[in-house]
Amino acid sequence: MSKLKVAALKDLTGSQGFMLSGGGITATTTLTVSNLVINGTISGGSTYNVPDQGGNAGKALRSTGSGFEWAEVSAASGIRSMQVWTSNGTWTKPTGVTSIIVTVVGAGGGGSGFCESAGAGGTSERVIDVTNVSSVSVSIGNPGGGTNYAGCGGSGNSSSFGGYCSASGGYGANCRQQHAGGIGGNGSGGTLNIYGGGGNGHGSYWSFGSHQAGASSMGGSQPSSHNQMNYAHRHQSHCAWGAGGNGSGHGNRGARGREGVVIVQEFFG
Repeated sequence: MSKLKVAALKDLTGSQGFMLSGGGITATTTLTVSNLVINGTISGGSTYNVPDQGGNAGKALRSTGSGFEWAEVSAASGIRSMQVWTSNGTWTKPTGVTSIIVTVVGAGGGGSGFCESAGAGGTSERVIDVTNVSSVSVSIGNPGGGTNYAGCGGSGNSSSFGGYCSASGGYGANCRQQHAGGIGGNGSGGTLNIYGGGGNGHGSYWSFGSHQAGASSMGGSQPSSHNQMNYAHRHQSHCAWGAGGNGSGHGNRGARGREGVVIVQEFFG
């Protein structure tokens, strides 16, 4: 049997063709075939077919773990936007967002008379991967109402971001113990969970104006006054989200707490 041994097969120009060496064949230019049958494996681990490129201009090839798919390419990075809820609603993922930082604050409790002030809502904060999440329900706690001395101020309600994290409301003044200030709520489910501040307990005529309700992670409560003893109640919206309601003088009504809040910071992938 005759054998033909060559080192290369080239075209008439001598520049294009195949190089044969050590049992391997190397094409010196583009190799175009109508049908390619492979009885072994392709070196480099590529045993997959590339998806159809039609209609996928500008996209990148991404592994799914079992194959390949075309995916959107974003040159953007860092924070994209921020949304804030002070009433119930639904968070819907914006285009290009893959992760979020959520801050949830519960509502503040209500104040009473004789300086007795309420606790603030707690806080929960968490980083969430939302690659496979499209929307999440948002619930905002209502505040506890203020009351006259020796009544029990209303407690604030909880706020939540779906089942991911929540924060309970602050307690009203003069509720858990007579003449005591309300204690703060607490966060749950977050990477960071914080108690809200507690409120002042029972005071006297000489302490009117120096009392203060519990502060939330967002800030402090309403102002107090020595001579205008209903001052906090008249300015009860002038406080941070989740703050407790400030107390008043003997015969006046304490301020209500402030509503909770949910803040979502949205980041590109």
